[in-house]
Amino acid sequence: MAERRPVVIAGAGPTGLMCALALRRQDIPVVLCEAEPGLTHDLRAGAFHPPTLEMMAPYGITERMLIDGIKVRRWQIRNKPGDLIAEFDLGLLADITPFPHRLHLEQHRLTPIQLDILKSEGGADIRFGCKITGFTQSAHGVSVAIERNGESETVEASWLIGADGGRSVVRKVSGVEFEGFTWPETFVVASTIHDFGEQGFAYNCYIADPTEFGALFKLPHDGPPGLWRLAYPANPDESDEALLEAPRVEAALQRLVQKPEPYDVVYKSTYRVHQRVAAAFRAGRVLLAGDAAHLNNPLGGFGLNSGIHDAINLCDKLGHHWHGESEDLLDLYSRQRRAATVEQVQAMSIRNKQMMEERDPAVQRARLTELIAVAADPAKARQHMLNTSMISGLKRANEIQ
Repeated sequence: MAERRPVVIAGAGPTGLMCALALRRQDIPVVLCEAEPGLTHDLRAGAFHPPTLEMMAPYGITERMLIDGIKVRRWQIRNKPGDLIAEFDLGLLADITPFPHRLHLEQHRLTPIQLDILKSEGGADIRFGCKITGFTQSAHGVSVAIERNGESETVEASWLIGADGGRSVVRKVSGVEFEGFTWPETFVVASTIHDFGEQGFAYNCYIADPTEFGALFKLPHDGPPGLWRLAYPANPDESDEALLEAPRVEAALQRLVQKPEPYDVVYKSTYRVHQRVAAAFRAGRVLLAGDAAHLNNPLGGFGLNSGIHDAINLCDKLGHHWHGESEDLLDLYSRQRRAATVEQVQAMSIRNKQMMEERDPAVQRARLTELIAVAADPAKARQHMLNTSMISGLKRANEIQ
């Protein structure tokens, strides 16, 4: 490829940083623009599936994540009374992945690792406090308008990657529709140092309940015993302040596990959940990845993982094009990753939520009983984990031409 204009990447979250690393490894010039003055402290995502760990390993990221991350070999789906528990052992996948476990590490602990490696390898133009305000494109490039320190300039780029989150400016300016919906609930996240493992909870649990389903998982903290984070739905008509009042959060934790003394809540927050997918992941010389291309509910831990998968797939194809192959590869990126999002991430996360919130107790018990039978059968459990760990979906999507 004769032109050497850089690839501009909007967003220095996990997806944008992964794109920058993957492109620099192929000697492709990169300008990374992040609107915030520094890395953001996102408290939501924090579970990494085996294929994601495999993808990041060649960059030295996984090795560093393993220093503080928590390996989670077993995970559960259980009901609120706890009398029905389906437990799955990722050790059954040890013959096909070097990482037969999930790894729990918060997003805000991942991005500093990515940024540090990117800086150490050199060659990337990294700009914080740099807001992309618009762009125009031609058949040969993209003129990207940016604003930094109150000054405006234009960067002439070969390609523009929008990895700037669910409210992506790049996606909006490109005119790509963001199809889908927003779930009615507000979600509350509360983290405590209470060790739920003492009550038999695995380090990753999905909890079925007609009125207050949720997800509970353990994350590393400044020291033992780590943090346990509970995410549960709440009334969207109430204010965040009301939902986060100490007695309200305490009551939710007590409904999960009752104990005589109050819970020590380290932090708490709220967020809304969306199920949306961009109509296309490519619009000319504009490419979308991560939350800019898709959003989903957290049940299954697919969002952050799929963003990393986007980045690796996209930058492999962009690299081949950069070094002389057809730009049709970028259309293939859009087909493969959009299919993976729709057929796996969206379908599975929606199905997980519907099962967790099933209002008919008899239906919910029947589904959980079926999952218990699946977990008890090694062949069926293996297939279930190939699906839930994103391995099967990745394989199917990568076979698309």
